[in-house]
Amino acid sequence: MSGQAPQAAAQRHHGGAPLTPHGHSVSAPVADTNQHYDLDPDLFGEFLDPLRKYSSGLYLSDTDTLEQAQRQKLTWVAGRLGLRGGEKLLDAGCGWGSLILFMAAEFECDTLGISPAPRQHEYIAGQAAARGLTGRVHTRVGHFERIDLPQKHFDAVTMLGSIVHMPDAPAVLRRARAALRRGGMLYVSESCFRNEKARTAFDDRDGTRFIRGDIFGFGELRPLSELVAAAEDAGFSVVAVDDLTDHYRRTIDDWIANVDAAADRIEAHGAGSAAHLRRYLEIANAGWGYTTKHYALTCRNGR
Repeated sequence: MSGQAPQAAAQRHHGGAPLTPHGHSVSAPVADTNQHYDLDPDLFGEFLDPLRKYSSGLYLSDTDTLEQAQRQKLTWVAGRLGLRGGEKLLDAGCGWGSLILFMAAEFECDTLGISPAPRQHEYIAGQAAARGLTGRVHTRVGHFERIDLPQKHFDAVTMLGSIVHMPDAPAVLRRARAALRRGGMLYVSESCFRNEKARTAFDDRDGTRFIRGDIFGFGELRPLSELVAAAEDAGFSVVAVDDLTDHYRRTIDDWIANVDAAADRIEAHGAGSAAHLRRYLEIANAGWGYTTKHYALTCRNGR
């Protein structure tokens, strides 16, 4: 999309690269960045909602707009976490800051967002300053798996569509639990293969390789059962599992409509950018209910 994808593709085939638990190669250069999230923030503003939330919304009526659905989703996440106001919240893979900005503004949470993409931090800092939230919105550049974090400090940890970019899910969830106080809450929402059979059949298809490689640089789609097992093995108690597949399908429909409406402006970011982005979104939408589902997993640190 920005001229970075061909370089990343070459890096992915570098000899001696480490392997994920499912056998995918991850080269060091790709593991240290993610070309999709390093793109110009203005590109995402062309097709996302005003909060630039890059995950599923929650549609409560047939007439909900994308913006309404995304604010409703964040309110719903706050409910799943049991937020009452003033909590310490860690967002692992904070994207463009929609969740930490929202929770800081609506629930006066002290928030920390982690992302390896420097452009996201610059954007969040500007948004926090413009909204008078600098004192409650903090970010750190780096990978959640490797960054130093205080132990038993946070009331809630969130991962909205980010654990797919983390190769070792069990280690990630153990790390999340270590950062949570006793009784703290974990919320993970992720797109998953609908079962292990679907992963075996579709993990190496052209569309899956395109999304994993040419769009993101790395992504490890897993069945829900694998995430649940990892959460339980990490010591979490599972509180709720919600199927948000239909909501994500509608979210992507709205994104595609926005891409089409803004195609000329998106093309200004690089020839073929609009078609490249549209192909990714169409492939993602084609799999819902057939090969993939989108789930929200809510857990409690009960020990």
